[in-house]
Amino acid sequence: MPGTGGGTPTFPDRPVILLRRPCQVTATSLFAFICVLCPNRQVAGGGVGGRAGNRGPQESIAVAAEVSLAVAAKAAAENFPVALRALPSRHRAHLTALYGFARLTDDIGDEPLPGMLADAGAETLVATRLRLLDELAADVQRIYDGTSHEDTGHEDTAEPRLDAIKTLKTTVRECGIPAKPLYDLIEANRQDQLVKRYETYTELADYCKLSANPVGTVVLYIVNYATADRLARSDSICTALQIIEHSQDVAEDFGNGRIYLPAEDMRRFGVTEADLAAPSAGEAVRKLVKFEVERAAALLDAGSPLIGTLRGAARLAIAGYVAGGRAAVKAIRDSGYDVLRSTPKPGKAATIAMMASCYVKGR
Repeated sequence: MPGTGGGTPTFPDRPVILLRRPCQVTATSLFAFICVLCPNRQVAGGGVGGRAGNRGPQESIAVAAEVSLAVAAKAAAENFPVALRALPSRHRAHLTALYGFARLTDDIGDEPLPGMLADAGAETLVATRLRLLDELAADVQRIYDGTSHEDTGHEDTAEPRLDAIKTLKTTVRECGIPAKPLYDLIEANRQDQLVKRYETYTELADYCKLSANPVGTVVLYIVNYATADRLARSDSICTALQIIEHSQDVAEDFGNGRIYLPAEDMRRFGVTEADLAAPSAGEAVRKLVKFEVERAAALLDAGSPLIGTLRGAARLAIAGYVAGGRAAVKAIRDSGYDVLRSTPKPGKAATIAMMASCYVKGR
């Protein structure tokens, strides 16, 4: 890293661009909101030499740095939607910082890693991702270590090592963001390495508390509306959006070895894992997906009055979240709840219309 002395790995001399699957528009995270009118683009693949799986702590942070550079390159190439362009520059900067952190965390947990051999075993890959996530958490901790030094009047000597976390540090300081939601996002990615099935809806909702709800929390801090009642409604919205995304992506998730449909619900509707491998959804799968989607839609509606408590840019941002979810629900309904034949995708026009409606009605 720059300025750390001899023997410490340095940033690569070129951006390392990772191949990323296109994101469906569901607004389950900040980057989904940012891309709500323009889904993520695929970019050219790339990598560097070395064995990521055999690296120690210092080398691990260097791999994370390479992934961080890839995130920055992708963010710079994306066309942000009108909703984001309409926000004040201060909000745009902080939301983009959160985007960088959320995407970096997600990429470490789920995307090809620089230097990882193609034939690396599953255990090696999981161990490597967990170590990288630990290093990421340690870098986030440096933000708050520095804060404690300032509070006691001592010189602030803590400095994150990753560019994405250095940028996030400014957002944390200026917006008063607590550490827990950031650590929760990292913990969600740790859980993804180890948990591939959920027995009950409660277990799935607990996962959403880590993977989705923290994003809404941080957004409310950024727009300066983080009160207890608003945070509770935000949690309802974010959990709903995460479940809607899982309902959209049943086929893709199953292909990656994961099932986010609660096992108790699968048994209730008589759905087996073999049914999820079919090219199109049978009647039982459709009924199951309808049950999950309609339950999530009700949860989304329960949280949507949050919009009416906000003004200006904050109202616009949260309206974008809710509209993205409602547009996705409509797309799933229009498909007859067949999420196996293809992934239901909401159109831009429907999303924009719903966003305007959410903004005006305040829910």
